[in-house]
Amino acid sequence: MTDTRLAIGLDIGGTKIAGAVVDEHGTVVAEHVEPTPAESSGEAVTEVLLSMIERFRADHDVVTIGVGAAGIVEWPAGVMLWAPNNAYRDWPVREQLEKATTLPVIVDNDANVAALAEAHLGEPYPNMVLITVGTGIGGGLVLDGQIYRGPTGLGAELGHIILNPDGPRCGCGNHGCFEAYASGTALTRMARDAAADDPDGLIARLGAEDGEVTGHTVVKAVQQGDETAKAVFARLGRWLGVGIASLANIFEVNAVVVGGGLVETGELLLAPARAAAREYAYAPTARGIAPVLPATFGADAGKIGAALLALEHV
Repeated sequence: MTDTRLAIGLDIGGTKIAGAVVDEHGTVVAEHVEPTPAESSGEAVTEVLLSMIERFRADHDVVTIGVGAAGIVEWPAGVMLWAPNNAYRDWPVREQLEKATTLPVIVDNDANVAALAEAHLGEPYPNMVLITVGTGIGGGLVLDGQIYRGPTGLGAELGHIILNPDGPRCGCGNHGCFEAYASGTALTRMARDAAADDPDGLIARLGAEDGEVTGHTVVKAVQQGDETAKAVFARLGRWLGVGIASLANIFEVNAVVVGGGLVETGELLLAPARAAAREYAYAPTARGIAPVLPATFGADAGKIGAALLALEHV
């Protein structure tokens, strides 16, 4: 039995919803994952969240709920205004969950809460950019130890800086966003192009076995030593580094931390990202180059950070 207060942290992504019961030190006491409903409207996602909350509350005495969600969150009202890779629009998450659970609820962007976990529990970096590489690209900015949200929570949309206006279409509707070049969705697109170019290659064969080619297909192919798959990852990592260089040129930070599901591929992604971040750094001899580091909490940062944020506000 823990003597510290417990919160439920929920992390809503493009493909999965991760939940956990977390204590004030960031320790995960229980966890559960569900796929994001195919029809990812507010109603469908609320149903999943409430069943997860009920499941956790059956075994744990929690005092608050924190939600990190992909997309644009109105702060502090906790309304999900819009998301590039989910169907919810103008969804009053905070209000709905508070009504259903009678617990205080706090809602923020998923990358903001992940940044909070990394900045407070990992190496303490008072000035840090967090880039979360998952279905999309999220970004969290910690400046002087505080999450930077802008006046109403609409700031720091780092995944939607434009790397190339003539580039591929992004889930947000624009062309050539950072997210369109360096996310899980971008990896899937590159993988499908590679499979189409070489129908007898390993990526195409593995995809046929699985029923479709996805980003996971490339990871599997790399593990089997496939050169084409390695080249796809090198390209993805290079674009990640270009975006990192742009952000590090704007902000003076102690570190750029890379989190989200794709960072679990480790140096495969980070080595080419570091090389490109160095190549495009502004005045590196005068300014130095911010280290590019894997997140301490990896894909768990969102649910842990959401719970910590809720405990801070309760």
